[in-house]
Amino acid sequence: MRAAVVRAFGGPEVVEVVEAELPEPAARQVRIKVAAAALNPVDAGVRSGVFGGAGKQIGLGWDVAGTVDATGVATAWNVGDEVVALDYGMVKPLGTHAEYVVVDTDAVAKAPTSVDAVAAATLPLNALTAVQALDLLELTPGQTLLVTGAAGAVGGFAVQLAAHRGIAVTGLARETDEQLVRSLGAAGFTATGEGSYDAVLDAAVLGEAALARVRDGGGYAGVIPQAQPASVRGVRTTAVEVSADGARLAELVRLVDEGVLTLRVAETFALDDAAKAHARLTEGGVRGRLVLVP
Repeated sequence: MRAAVVRAFGGPEVVEVVEAELPEPAARQVRIKVAAAALNPVDAGVRSGVFGGAGKQIGLGWDVAGTVDATGVATAWNVGDEVVALDYGMVKPLGTHAEYVVVDTDAVAKAPTSVDAVAAATLPLNALTAVQALDLLELTPGQTLLVTGAAGAVGGFAVQLAAHRGIAVTGLARETDEQLVRSLGAAGFTATGEGSYDAVLDAAVLGEAALARVRDGGGYAGVIPQAQPASVRGVRTTAVEVSADGARLAELVRLVDEGVLTLRVAETFALDDAAKAHARLTEGGVRGRLVLVP
């Protein structure tokens, strides 16, 4: 099979599409024939060496939508099932930017029925990050939340999920994104970050600038593990380390099919054009996800 990998760190030009052995599922694993796989900022981090792995072949891609192609023992999935999954891992020899991928069975959920595979591939990593970060804040209906980077993938899901829970959400984004952020369910909008809130979900990684917007004794949740700012004024600070969770992913799929969550695709690329997709991501200004289609 073909797979997008890096064997040296650098810019988009280091991304290679290579021939690789077809992976075989072990017990409690399934192999998915990839229909679509989103490209995320974490892939750019892997490519540039942020997470280490020098001297190794490192596969790219965390999100996948496709069809179960083979199963190991002790799995409830069947060949032919249409699924989505999160393939977690910073430094792995193969990722989801490939024609096939093997994942643990409990990382898998049935695919949404209301959207195609390209859109479905934008769900796992970003929506799981958003919902798991929101859970850390333990907010109740009526409390106030500022979501930074509200027009981005994680931030957009966070706005929708929080609004669905009855939380009063304000989105922080560029002025040109106000209509988009309000369409996602934000009750308020700010381009400057003014105001005081019960909590902040810092999808834009503003750090202390976002923490300053939290009331005394409130909560702060970041999206980069162990990178949250130090606590001040009694504010509880934490950061999500996203985990693969098929049951939780199934809940998010249901919210997609109910129209609660919006999936946004910016552009699609052939797997062979993975380096071009990385170059587009590097340019910035992408609204929605870039998706690779083998």
